[in-house]
Amino acid sequence: MILYRLLERANFRGIARRLYGVRITGRERIPAKSPAILVANHESMFDPWLLALATPRPVRYMAKAELWRVPLIGLALEAFGAFPVERGAGDGSAMSRAASLLHAGEVIGIFPQGTSKQLPARVFHRGAARLALVTGAPIVPVRLVGTRGFPRPGRRRTTVQVGEPIVVEPAKPTVAAARALTARITQAIEAAS
Repeated sequence: MILYRLLERANFRGIARRLYGVRITGRERIPAKSPAILVANHESMFDPWLLALATPRPVRYMAKAELWRVPLIGLALEAFGAFPVERGAGDGSAMSRAASLLHAGEVIGIFPQGTSKQLPARVFHRGAARLALVTGAPIVPVRLVGTRGFPRPGRRRTTVQVGEPIVVEPAKPTVAAARALTARITQAIEAAS
């Protein structure tokens, strides 16, 4: 998380918010100290940067394992505190790592659509819900607006809308329970303002 600290010292959050005209609503809904899972829609490869602007806390991301196959990108991701996940495989080691981070009080960022590519059907996968059920960490739904494409300074308004947290009681992460919670998450992201 070395790069995270360096950017924090350089006031990256403040500069990026002003440069890109990022408006953030509901940031007070993100817990200041306790664990949380930030769950957002995914429209651009820049979404992790924009989601991280919503809280002064470091956000730890699961990122697709393919990125680690390019050594420099993998090193940069590690320096930001990200960790790999094998998408579509029910990656138990990534889920265990995320659960450990949540038990340590950290913030995890997840994009359950799994990709920012504009595919015909980008459903929300159940991983974030399963993680919340296992750990009891609250889900904080976040709607990202205006992030599609390469962000250019002053070109358009980007909004990070943080919704009301979804309190989750620890429970067995059955398919039915994860499916029901995922539906709630999807609705909460769409309703976030």
